[in-house]
Amino acid sequence: MASAGREETSRAELIRLGRTALGIELGSTRIKACLVAADDPSTVLAVGSHAWENQFVDRLWTYPLEAVWTGLVAAYADLVADAEAKHGLRPETFGSLGVSAMMHGYLAFGADGELLANFRTWRNTNTGPASAELVELFGANIPLRWSIAHLYQAVIDEEPHVSQVRFFTTLAGYVHWKLTGSKVLGVGDASGMFPIDAATGGYDATMVARFDEVASERLSGQRLTELLPEILVAGQPAGNLTEEGAALLDPTGALRPGIPLCPPEGDAGTGMVATNAVAPRSGNVSCGTSIFAMVVLERPLSQVHLELDLVTTPAGDPVAMVHCNNGASELAAWVGMFSRFAEAAGQALDPDAVYETLFREALDGEADAGGLLAYNYLAGEPLTGTTEGRPLFVRTPDSRFTLANTMRAQLYGVFGTLALGMRVLDEEGVALDRMFAHGGMFRTAGVAQRFLASALNAPVAVGETASEGGAWGMAVLAAYLGGGSGQSLATYLDGTVFPDAETSVVEADRAEVDGFAAYLERYVAGLAVERAATEVL
Repeated sequence: MASAGREETSRAELIRLGRTALGIELGSTRIKACLVAADDPSTVLAVGSHAWENQFVDRLWTYPLEAVWTGLVAAYADLVADAEAKHGLRPETFGSLGVSAMMHGYLAFGADGELLANFRTWRNTNTGPASAELVELFGANIPLRWSIAHLYQAVIDEEPHVSQVRFFTTLAGYVHWKLTGSKVLGVGDASGMFPIDAATGGYDATMVARFDEVASERLSGQRLTELLPEILVAGQPAGNLTEEGAALLDPTGALRPGIPLCPPEGDAGTGMVATNAVAPRSGNVSCGTSIFAMVVLERPLSQVHLELDLVTTPAGDPVAMVHCNNGASELAAWVGMFSRFAEAAGQALDPDAVYETLFREALDGEADAGGLLAYNYLAGEPLTGTTEGRPLFVRTPDSRFTLANTMRAQLYGVFGTLALGMRVLDEEGVALDRMFAHGGMFRTAGVAQRFLASALNAPVAVGETASEGGAWGMAVLAAYLGGGSGQSLATYLDGTVFPDAETSVVEADRAEVDGFAAYLERYVAGLAVERAATEVL
């Protein structure tokens, strides 16, 4: 007991002295904050969170900026309360701080810093014409959700605000700007705004020039580089918390300004950090509202693939990204329905217990899910050519309609589109030594992880931080700002953050690999049904 007391005193002292790093991530459904020890980021001192949801306004997915700040205040207050409950004091400063958020999207501002149009998130698929034109113009894949596609679509549509744009950025870049006054962005997040030149680490100059040729006049003569945030890499200083920024995060006035901030990053970058997947031949899968895989490349791809984004790690190394708009939200809706059934039957269960029960049931399902099919398309899915979402659960008269098969089909459905994109990397001969997975659906040990291994036909590792996610990854990047000591990010993660990390690895099972392949064959054939649903419903 005395030893435990000394440890608690030590942790309280770290908080009092500000020998800590704070990471905040604005995800699709939760804003999370994570406080770690600066010298040992694997030690989590306190956490906080706040639930929020996007809105569908004028046929576009958005979040009001007021919700950004009320959510940040709530998540930060929750973290402070957790620190006080665990360690007996409320933090007033930190050694470093970092903000991450959903990548891509469009936040455009005028000369006076005013928002010119509603925030447009990565989830929108109205940018098809812009994406197609930019692919032709650049000779590179420009996905629908990229920031440059949103800007160019506004140009094509002759939206009135276009001539007034003087700065546009991502959600992480916006929050960082308001906290520090600095219009900067981490290279990983920036690579989802506009293509990066691997040789220079900056925006691709040739593509910038081509864009200016076709769009500058309609942007009131503004050059693209005047509108984009400055690029920084992990470990570089990115400004300090101002008095105004401290008040935005903590209206009580307890938080002191002056805290150094690391470059703001996207959720893909923090996912790579949280799973120690920033070195070549490593990869990770992140699953939340969306699901995406990141594979760090050893060499350039042989050709342009519309199924793959080319982005970077927070250190600037090239990455192939398979991004699917739809992740675990539809699965959560099914779990919610069964949770309500238990409550109506007088047997109310904790949500985690419902997940555990249904996931374990899925293990008893047939390898091909008994002929059942599940499409988790709450939103459009560019990778499969659907412009809007229509979640579907489909079976034939001879399908084996059991609870086990139903839940296995729903879990398989989360990985269906991802598996299609990963096939392209296989065809390119991209080698992987390890694939890590993280996100809430991996908390039930050995279920989603096992099915993902079957979908990818590769070993899948899950670590202790699988459910902590990007807020912890952002806290690690914040700690790297002050503690990297000239090491590469990969070396820092291996030596300082993950030297004793415990992971569980599940190998792909041949029978389940074959079963998932059969499921995926039906899944591809059934996409015609999904597309028809968007036309008639």
